[in-house]
Formats: sequence, structure tokens, C-alpha cells
Amino acid sequence: MSVGYTTVQWTAQKKKYDALLLGGVALYLAAFVGGGAALHPDATAETLLIRGLGSGALVLLHVILLTGPLARLDRRFLPLLYNRRHMGVTMFTLALAHGVFSIVQFHALGDMNPLLSLLVSNPRIDSVSQFPFQPLGLAALTVFFLMAATSHDYWLRNLTPPVWKTLHMGVYLAYGLVVMHVTLGVLQAETHPLLGGSLLVGLVLILSAHLTAAARERAVDARERRPLDQGEDAGFVEVCRVQQIPEDRAVVAVLGGERVAVFRYSGVISAISNVCRHQNGPLGEGKIIDGCVTCPWHGFQYQPDCGAAPPPFTEKVPTFRVRVRGDRVLVHPQPLPPGTRVEPAPIDGGALG
Repeated sequence: MSVGYTTVQWTAQKKKYDALLLGGVALYLAAFVGGGAALHPDATAETLLIRGLGSGALVLLHVILLTGPLARLDRRFLPLLYNRRHMGVTMFTLALAHGVFSIVQFHALGDMNPLLSLLVSNPRIDSVSQFPFQPLGLAALTVFFLMAATSHDYWLRNLTPPVWKTLHMGVYLAYGLVVMHVTLGVLQAETHPLLGGSLLVGLVLILSAHLTAAARERAVDARERRPLDQGEDAGFVEVCRVQQIPEDRAVVAVLGGERVAVFRYSGVISAISNVCRHQNGPLGEGKIIDGCVTCPWHGFQYQPDCGAAPPPFTEKVPTFRVRVRGDRVLVHPQPLPPGTRVEPAPIDGGALG
């Protein structure tokens, strides 16, 4: 997090991650160009570099799209999620270099503007095998540019999280365009099945990971909890048993159509909205660090009893009333205004026995 959008000094972890990322990209390009030159001595250096940059961007795009669902399925993938923006900007840089080199090699030597040449040089939209695949790549690159240009939190704040999130969901549109771009290009230029087969494997992996993660999330959302209808706890909903909530962590429940994160810490229980104000991250999958609920995506923090970020930050999330009856945890499904303090519910020592 930063205040006033000032430069954030890289931590040792981020420096290590960026070094590994850039080193991996450099090794991939060196291996691709070197191996390609050995296997295809007639290929020009420009052609090998164009293919290396394009395939490198494609690999990173698959890793980016797999990171989200894998992090939901296994917390060991969270470090990738923390640094996904760095990977996205790196992927865009490779894709941009691929596009620039391609335009220079194939469209810059005539008397027509290179971009115009790219758009009009192949009019065969009535043929699958000869379809103009290059404009599809340009369209995908445009989406990637918009995402990379708005990756800083300045744009997240000023566009508002819903608009920013919608814009960055365009990665799936761009991925579809890339799949069509590569598939149609393979039909016109490649005879070896490796590239087409690799693309199919990547598509299957992405679909499988997203469907598996969605099935797990659906199971959480589908569980129906009915409010109690009598006594002093009428209107409250039994969420779980105290023992089911790990210390300094949460159980997530859907109440009134909204996900609620119920945290246990320091002998008490509090409940706040599960949705982080930063990028809608799942607060209930985070933990209490230094007395604050810490989002697992990018480290934004909130005080569990009031849902407010510690000063000087101003983010706030809704809170919920909580009661503990024996070992039962009850939460009222009506959210309170963001930042409203709710007295934490103390845990009876016998509830943990």
C-alpha cells in the first residue's frame, strides 16, 4: 500500500521475484532463438525473435490466467498472485515487442502506412485457412495496453474498483483473440503439431482450473442458512462452531446474498464483509497480522472490530453483529455501514474444550 501514490520501495521479496521473472524471460528467449537457429538454420534472426517474443508472451498469459484459480485452490500459489501485475506488464512488453517486430518485418517496406497495411493487406475474411489473423493480434494487444497502462493503484482509485475490475476482466476477451490469432496463424504458416497441441493443452488447463475453483466457490454460496425465528437471537444466523474457526483466521459464510468473513482472534470473534476495497480480494482467505485482517491478494488491512483500515489509510468495509452461544457462532445477516464498530463477541473458554 502507498499513500498519495508515492513511489513504493521494492521489498526483498519483490526484488527477488522480479529478478527471477526477468531472468526466466531472458533464458527463455535465448533458448528459443538458439534452439530455433540450430533446428532451422535457414530461419532469419528476426523470424526467430518474433516467434520467441510471441510464444514467451503466450506462456506468461497462461500463467497469469491460471494464477487466480490456483491461488483459490492452493495457498502456495499466493506469491504469484501478489506479483501478478508485474507479470502482466512483462507479458504486455513481450507482446508489444512481438507486434512491433512483426509490423516492421512484414508491413514497413511498402508505400502504405504499416498499421493500415496490417489491417487491409489480407481481405480473405471468407476463408478459415486464409483468415486475416494479424488484426486479431493487434486487437488483443490493444486490450493488453489498456490493462498495463491502468495497472497502477492511481487508476484503481480514480476509475473506482468496479470500473477498474471490469476493464481488467478484458483479459479473457484478449485471451480469446490471442487463441484465434495463434490458431489461424498456425493454419497458414505451420505444419508441425507442437504449437497447436500446446495451445490446446493450455486452453484445457485454464478451463479446468477455473471450473474447479468455481465449483468450490459455488459449494460455499449454495449452503442455505436460515435465521433463528424466536428468542433473543431471532434474526441471527448460526454460521459455524467456534472450533471450526482457526485462530487468527476466518470462516466464510453467505448471509443475505453477501459473503461474510467471521474471524477468531485473541479470544473473541468479529465479522466483516469478505470483499476487500482494493480489488475485491477475499478477506476471509487472509489472516490477522499485527491485529488487522490482512487481504491475501495485496496486503490491504482492516481492523476486525470496525472494518476500517488503520491510519493513514481510509478504506472501510461493512461489519456485522456477532454473538457466541456456547460453542455456536451467530451472525446477523444485515450489514452495518462501513467502518461501524461492533463489540467483538467473547468466546466462552468451555467452547474450545
